[in-house]
Amino acid sequence: MLQGLPPAVRGDCRLLVLGSFPSIASLRAQQYYAHPRNQFWRIVGDLFGLDLMRQPYAQRIEAVCERGLGIWDVYAHCRREGSLDSAITEALPNDLPALVARLPLLQVIAHNGGEAARAMRITRSLGAEVRRLPSTSPAHASWSLERKRAAWREAFIAANLI
Repeated sequence: MLQGLPPAVRGDCRLLVLGSFPSIASLRAQQYYAHPRNQFWRIVGDLFGLDLMRQPYAQRIEAVCERGLGIWDVYAHCRREGSLDSAITEALPNDLPALVARLPLLQVIAHNGGEAARAMRITRSLGAEVRRLPSTSPAHASWSLERKRAAWREAFIAANLI
């Protein structure tokens, strides 16, 4: 059984991005979106006007949290061979309602990709706007970086982050 990462979030979070479960690279590094081809940090950095790719991980997390963005995953534990969401089995969910209850300024919950969006049945009941965003994973190559960035921009605007 694999163990996920703790939430990267502050109490003044306005946009909570939920992935499915960390990749092998992320689990090894103990960092969200650690795979070098994952576009998360590039997209978020572009939207905030920051060069997050050049910053150490702790500074990336601090920079996005300061701006009202939180990061977590839908699953706390699972079994999986490799990093593909389609290989996830025996998934145990994180306690999303408990986290959201501690975020009084939360405006938008955004699911990063299709597997994460399976939790929309839970997050729709938590009092924030809920969106499904295109996955930033390198496995989701059917959307261009520009198209992904445009979809993510809409969520950032909805949460008043930009």
